[in-house]
Amino acid sequence: MQEDKRPNPDKLLEDILEQQKKVGKLKIFFGYAAGVGKTYSMLDEAREHFGNGVDVLVGYVEPHTRPETTQLLEGLPMLPSKKTSYRNIELKEFDLDAALIRKPELILVDELAHTNAHGLRNKKRYQDIEELLNTGINVYTTVNVQHIESLNDIVQDITKITVRETVPDTFFDRADSVKLIDIDPVELLKRFEEGKIYSPDRVATAINNFFTVENLRLLREIAMRKVADRISHENLNTRRSFAKMANTKLLVCIGPSPSSAKCIRWTARTAEAFHAPWVAVYVENMDSGRFTEQQQKSLRMNMDLAEKLGAEIVTINGDNIATAVAEYAKLSGITNIVIGKSRNKKSFKNVFEMDFEDQLISLLPSLEIHIIPDSNTLRPYRKTRRFHFRSQVQFFWRDALKSIVLLMLATIVSIELRALGIGEQNVIMVYILSVLVISRITIGYLYGIVSSFLSVLAFNFFFTVPYYTFNAIQAGYPVTFFIMLLVALFASALTVRIKTQARLAVERERRTEVLYEINKKLLAARGLDSIVNLTNEYVVKLFNRTVIFYTEDPENGTIGYLKQFSEEIKDDILQSESEKAVAHWVFVNHKPAGAGTDTLMGAKAYYFPVVSQKKILGVMGISCEKSLLDHDDRLFLQMITAQVAMALERQYLSDEQRIILVESEKEKMRSNLLRAISHDLRTPLTAILGASSAILENQASFDESTKNNLIANIIEDSQWLIRMVENLLSVTRIHEGTMNVSKSPEAVEEIVAEAVSRIRKRFPESNISVKVPNELLIVPMDGTLIAQVLINLLENAVKHSQNNTAIDVNVKKNKNYAVIEVIDNGEGIAAEDLPYLFTSFVPNGKKSADSSRGMGIGLSICMSIIKAHQGKMSAENRKSGGAVFRFSLPLS
Repeated sequence: MQEDKRPNPDKLLEDILEQQKKVGKLKIFFGYAAGVGKTYSMLDEAREHFGNGVDVLVGYVEPHTRPETTQLLEGLPMLPSKKTSYRNIELKEFDLDAALIRKPELILVDELAHTNAHGLRNKKRYQDIEELLNTGINVYTTVNVQHIESLNDIVQDITKITVRETVPDTFFDRADSVKLIDIDPVELLKRFEEGKIYSPDRVATAINNFFTVENLRLLREIAMRKVADRISHENLNTRRSFAKMANTKLLVCIGPSPSSAKCIRWTARTAEAFHAPWVAVYVENMDSGRFTEQQQKSLRMNMDLAEKLGAEIVTINGDNIATAVAEYAKLSGITNIVIGKSRNKKSFKNVFEMDFEDQLISLLPSLEIHIIPDSNTLRPYRKTRRFHFRSQVQFFWRDALKSIVLLMLATIVSIELRALGIGEQNVIMVYILSVLVISRITIGYLYGIVSSFLSVLAFNFFFTVPYYTFNAIQAGYPVTFFIMLLVALFASALTVRIKTQARLAVERERRTEVLYEINKKLLAARGLDSIVNLTNEYVVKLFNRTVIFYTEDPENGTIGYLKQFSEEIKDDILQSESEKAVAHWVFVNHKPAGAGTDTLMGAKAYYFPVVSQKKILGVMGISCEKSLLDHDDRLFLQMITAQVAMALERQYLSDEQRIILVESEKEKMRSNLLRAISHDLRTPLTAILGASSAILENQASFDESTKNNLIANIIEDSQWLIRMVENLLSVTRIHEGTMNVSKSPEAVEEIVAEAVSRIRKRFPESNISVKVPNELLIVPMDGTLIAQVLINLLENAVKHSQNNTAIDVNVKKNKNYAVIEVIDNGEGIAAEDLPYLFTSFVPNGKKSADSSRGMGIGLSICMSIIKAHQGKMSAENRKSGGAVFRFSLPLS
C-alpha cells in the first residue's frame, strides 16, 4: 500500500491560525466631515482599553485646539512625532520605525488618508498602518467619506472641490470594524460657529464653500450608505454571494483620457455592490506609440487607480478598439461593459464612422453597456491631441531622400512605358506603387501623404498634354488627378496601418515566445539554483538591467543571486544594506517597493514579491538606475513571475516530498530495527532464563557436567547479547539524517588484522586465513565501524561452518574500489532468505533471518554502515558449498 504523502492537515491549520495571529486588527472611526467627533470617540475608547490594562500607545493625533479632545490625551502614553524638513518648513509626522520598535498592543494613528512628507519610507499613511498590522499591532484610525477613492468623484460633484488625499477601497474594506460617528448637520454647523473645529478666521470660508447644510446632508447620506453596504455584505448568505460572483463580471475601458478615472470609480462601486470581479482593459493600437508624455502619465495614473481599487489590469492589442474589446469580452465571460462618453467630441471623422458605443452594441447585443458621461469639458485633452499631432510631424533626411529617389525611379519607369506606347493608366499604377513602397519603408504618415501629392503633380507635369507644364487642357484630367490622389492617400494610410499592426503582432508574438521558452526551460530546471539563475538570465536579457533574486529574507543573512547587465557599471549597490532593507520590507509586507512605487522610493531598484498561494517564495529586484520601469514592463514582469512562482513552488514541494520520503525511510528503518531487536533478544534471553532457572531448581539432581554446560550456554548467550549491543552502538555513530560517517585514511590490512584477532580470541578453534595484495591499500573509512562489519561477517561464518572448516578473508583492488571477501565452507544461505538477507526480517514470518541462532542483526547493520561509506555489499552461495559475503569501499 502506497504511503500517504499529503501535507498534514493539522499542520496546515496550525500555519493558517499562526498567520492570522500575526496580523493585527484594524478599526476605523468613520465620519462624513471634519468635526463630527471621530478623534474624540477613538481616544475615548482607547482610554477605556488603557484602563483595562491594554498596552495603548498614541502614535499620532492631529493637533487640536478643542479642549475636550486635548483632555482625553492626558495620561495616555504618546509616541514622539518625527520631525522632517521640507522646503524650509519643519513638519511633524508619525514615526513608523519607533512604533515598530515599541510594538504596543494597540496604537492610535489619526488621519488615515494623510500624505506623508517627502523622504519618509511610505508615501501614504495607510501604508504605514499596513506595516503595523502586518507585525501584529492593532490599530485605531480615523477617516472621512470624501477620502474614499471610489467616492471621490461623487464628492467632487457635490462640493465642487477636488480631494487629493484618498484611501483605496480595498484598504477600507479590510478593516475588521468600522464605527460610524454621526452628528446632525445643524449641530455640526453650530460647532463651527462656536469655533470648536476651525479657527475663527477660517470658519466663514468653510461654511460658505464646503460645509453648507446641503453638502453636509448629502455627505452624511453617502457615509451612511457606505457603512450600510458594508453591513449588508457581511450579512449576505455565502451561497448567494458566490452565485453573484459567478454570474456578474464587469469590464471598464480605460485610456489616457482624464474621464477614465470617473469610469473606473463607477465600476469599482458597482462591482462592490454586486460583489463581482471586474477588469480594466486598455487597448493598445497604432495611436499608443504617439502619446505625449502627459498622456502616458495620465494612462499610468488611470491604470494605477484601477489596480488600487481592486481591478485586474489587462492590455490587449488591436487596431479597432471596439472589435478588440468585444472579442475579449466574449472570451472572458464579461456581462457588463462600462465606457465613457464625451459631450463635445465632434469631428469630421464622426460623420462617416459609427460611434464607439454603437459599435459595441452591434458587436455585443446581449451585454449591458453602461455609458458614463463626462461632466467636465474635454478641451484640454483635445488641445493636447492637436499639439501631439504637430509634434509627431518630424522630418528625417534619410526618409526624405528615399521618397525622392523612389519618385524619380517611378517617373523614369513611366517615361520608358510611354515610349513603348503603354497607356497612361499604367503610369498611374506605377506612381501608386511607389507611394506604397514609400509608406512601407519610411516612418509615419508624412512621407506617404507628401509623396501622394508629388506623384499627382509629377503625372500632371510629365504625362498630360501640354507636357512639362501644370496645365491640364482635357476635361477629364482633374477627376483623374483627384481619384489618383485619393487612391494614393488611402493606399499610404493602409500601408502605415498594416505596418503598425505587424509591429504590434511581432511584439505580442515575441512576448508569447519568451513566456513559452521560459516556461519550457523552467519545467526542465531542477534545483533552486537552476531556477533562479535561469530567471535572472532571461530578465537581464529582456530588460537590459541588472537583477537580484532573494529566495530567503536577507535579514537572515541570505545573499541574493545577482546577475549583472554587461553595459551597466559593475558595483555592489544592489547588495548594499539599504537595498537589502527594501527586499526585507517586501518579504514582510508581500508588496512591491523601491523605485517607482510609493514605498522606499529612494531605492535603486524595483523590488516585487514572487507569490504563490498567498505564500511568498522569493523577492526579485531589478535595477532602475537608468530609468523607471513603465507599466508594460511591470505587466510583462508579472507574467514571468507567475511562471517562476510555479517553478519555485514545484521545487519546494519536491524538496518537501523528498524530506517526507527520507523521514518515512528513517521511520521504516527504525521499525525494522526494533522488530529485529525483539527477534534477537527473545531467544538468548529465553535461553538464559531457562538455563538459570534449571540450575536453581535442580541443584541437587544435576551433576557437575550438566551444570557446567548450562552455565556455558548462559555465558555464550550473554556474550552474544553484548556483541549485539556493540552493533547497535556502532549504528549510533552514523549521522542520523544524512548517514554521514567520520572518515580518515586507514590501512585495510590493519582493520582486517584487528577483526581477525578479536574473532580468534572469541573462537580459539576457528580456522581463518587472510590474503592481502602486495600494495598497501589506504581507504578513507571509519575504522571502528568497518572492523565491526568484518567481525559480524566472520562470526556468522564461524557459526555456520562445521568442524572448524577453513574461512578465507581476501582483500583485493578492483579499479577504484577496495574489495573485501569473507568465504566460508558451511551450509550456505537458504534460497528463500537471500532477498531479505540485509533487511532485518523475513516477511513470511516463518523464520527470522536475525535470530541469535541465525545470521544475527549484524547483517542489516553491516549494510547500513557500508552504504554510509558509499560502498556496496552483496552475498551469494558458492557452487562447492558455503557462502561468500563481499563488500567494496571507494578508494577516494
